[in-house]
Amino acid sequence: MHDKVAFVTGAGSGIGEASARLLAARGARVALVGRTEDELEEVAESIRGEGGEVLTALADVSDEAAVDEAVRATLEQFGRLDVVVANAGVNGTWAGIDDLSVEDFRSTIDINLTGTFITLKATVPHIGRGGSAVVIASVNGTRIFSNSGASAYSASKAGQVALTKMLAVELGPRGIRVNVICPGAIDTEISDNTDSQNEGVKIPVEFPQGTIPLTGSESGTAEQVAALVGFLASDAADHISGTEVWIDGAQSLLQG
Repeated sequence: MHDKVAFVTGAGSGIGEASARLLAARGARVALVGRTEDELEEVAESIRGEGGEVLTALADVSDEAAVDEAVRATLEQFGRLDVVVANAGVNGTWAGIDDLSVEDFRSTIDINLTGTFITLKATVPHIGRGGSAVVIASVNGTRIFSNSGASAYSASKAGQVALTKMLAVELGPRGIRVNVICPGAIDTEISDNTDSQNEGVKIPVEFPQGTIPLTGSESGTAEQVAALVGFLASDAADHISGTEVWIDGAQSLLQG
């Protein structure tokens, strides 16, 4: 990743933070993009302390103007763009269709799916041949789990998978690779989100023994997902595009 420039959304915590740290450690200059200034600055200070070069940009990915400004700042400081990691996302509201409002459904789609589209639309024109885009979706976008009330979240993640595959075909002739990672149970801050309508509805981090064949009940880590991001973003993956990669310890294979 030496001399490459990466643009990472949702970089203040979780998979985004772990990905930004890994890319920086491998020599990339990294734009940290997110909604929480304190989190971004803490990550930035840590990376700089290890000799990395970063900038921070406040942006909600559902806000096209804010993302465009973040891209402009990245190009102004680093002069190029090689890798984009479209990671920013929310659990949104988890509720049955009888209780799920149109507004809450739209909010989840706006951030997870439209936000991914906005991020790619803003960055892709500046990525040259050999560049890479990595989208962070979820196994919920490819398999239907037993969790009830995940219709908005699952729809947004399925849309990310479809968008990735379409763009891989569209951008392939330009030498830009586009891949999507579908994590299963990963222990990150997003797992602590409670829906806005039904207090107490949470996405579990701990699973019954045997739910995850590889680990039993132990969730994966943000660093494990980041390692996959690093591979897909690198030249080592230069013939991989349009692929959805599950990273879930074979969890999704038990869902039928």
